[in-house]
Amino acid sequence: MAAIEEQGVPVAATAAESLAAAPAVPPLRTRAGIFGIGAALPAHVVTNADLAERLDTDDEWIVRRTGIRERHHLSGDEQLAPLAAEACRRALADAGRDVSEIDRIIVTTITPDRLTPGLAPMVHGLLGCSSRTAAVDLNAACAGFIVALDEAAALVESGRARVVLVCGAEALSRVTDFEDRGTAILFGDGAGAVVVSGGELETGITSIVHGTDPTGEDALYSEVADHVLVQNGQVVYRHAVRRMVGAVGDALDAAGMTSGDIDLFVSHQANARIIETVASELGVELERVVFDMDRCGNTSSATIPLALERAEREGRLKPGSLVALAAFGAGFVWSAGLVRWKEVPNAGA
Repeated sequence: MAAIEEQGVPVAATAAESLAAAPAVPPLRTRAGIFGIGAALPAHVVTNADLAERLDTDDEWIVRRTGIRERHHLSGDEQLAPLAAEACRRALADAGRDVSEIDRIIVTTITPDRLTPGLAPMVHGLLGCSSRTAAVDLNAACAGFIVALDEAAALVESGRARVVLVCGAEALSRVTDFEDRGTAILFGDGAGAVVVSGGELETGITSIVHGTDPTGEDALYSEVADHVLVQNGQVVYRHAVRRMVGAVGDALDAAGMTSGDIDLFVSHQANARIIETVASELGVELERVVFDMDRCGNTSSATIPLALERAEREGRLKPGSLVALAAFGAGFVWSAGLVRWKEVPNAGA
């Protein structure tokens, strides 16, 4: 049966014609994994010394409390979408993939360039993707990257997509109160992206767990009206430690593993003291922990991919490494999971 025309647009007349354009259902052993990573930071660097010129603080105080030495901020009329697109290009190049292969783009952010349209369609346009490539924004605060990674893995393993780009991109300088010492020292801008695809993998992206506790909504938030981040640091600290320790433990239990199996622990980079406490309670030595807030500050959903990219670049991540991820953010929401880094398909066959 021939295709019919509806308002000038060809419409497939049979189910077979419609299914022909969809990704093929993968074999039963297909698991989703990360096969490429890329990162991008704004050129403008704000050091602790820069902040000390206008706030009652100094480098020693900031480093002791947070571990942060500098952060990157967008300047003037710079937009976030080009930064996110650059991170995506680098991830695709690292994975040896072409833009034409992307089935879905998921951008996780709380600071898009516009309220609507979202950041993902802008990234789609800058990359030059096909109109068949879906592009959506996701907001899960600082846990956004792991939530998006879980969504991408589900798409690949269900056969609804072959290749998914996951990008964490934030411009937190837009929502920072630079008169408040407690928050002005924390936040930066940046973008990190990974390419998620499938293969006959032993582990891949696995055992991802999530949680929510809305009773903490007033401890970390940003109102639409004033658009600045407000937080109660002590409350956030207590909940972040407890929730991330529990979530990583649950992910390990689900996979039949222990903390001794973890090669590298990559947590949301909010505060060095939080990460150190979580690692200690999990029984993970600091030699197996990634700290990246010293150069980037807290970039919300972008911190984990930025930290992963740095760890690989510095030689700390090798194909087959087991990475434990954990994040906690406003909501309260939290996520954790295990990833076998750039696992080679058929390696165990």
